[in-house]
Amino acid sequence: MKPGLVIFDCDGVLVDSEPIASRIFCDLVNEAGLAITYEQTVQDFEGISDEDCIKIVEERLGRPLPDNFMDQHDKKLFEAFFNDLKPIEGIHGALNQISIPTCVASSGPHKKMNVSLKITNLKSFFEGKIFSATEVKRGKPHPDLFLYVANKMGVAPDACVVVEDSVFGVRAGIAAGMTVLGYAARTTSDSLSAEGAVTFKKMNNLPNLLMDIVG
Repeated sequence: MKPGLVIFDCDGVLVDSEPIASRIFCDLVNEAGLAITYEQTVQDFEGISDEDCIKIVEERLGRPLPDNFMDQHDKKLFEAFFNDLKPIEGIHGALNQISIPTCVASSGPHKKMNVSLKITNLKSFFEGKIFSATEVKRGKPHPDLFLYVANKMGVAPDACVVVEDSVFGVRAGIAAGMTVLGYAARTTSDSLSAEGAVTFKKMNNLPNLLMDIVG
């Protein structure tokens, strides 16, 4: 089936936010008493929802995090975004060349996406078509979010193409029965292709990849 919708992850696919977010989350988790490295943070937490991240940290700590943990996290994160956040290289040009309908489906909350997409001048591409894992019962790597988005956008799952950069996101897309393109500029191609993604490393190659799928 020819693709009728391209579903973009946000962090690491549209905006270069993951190094910033992982650094801040790592620092705050260490301050809360759980010793973890930046590399462990990337491996264990990138690509999953804030709610699931908190659950994992609290399980490892053996106690709840402070009530203001996420407020503190968001304050530091948005300050860093305003200072340092950039769009993924080549994403504006790629979006301008894609004629298939597009949307965003992220593990992050709407507040985070609204800030990051506005800072990087990407929000206008996706007005009214931004979806968060907070809208479904289970986040990535479960397929719930992608299936929910396909239903909302009126496109069959097997006519959707997902663009992801995390193992958890690729698993979710494959589980939803969708074609998955793995953006491997930072994640290794092998880890994404092992989950079923067709990988690419430069965003300006994405329009041609989609044309190949259309055939």
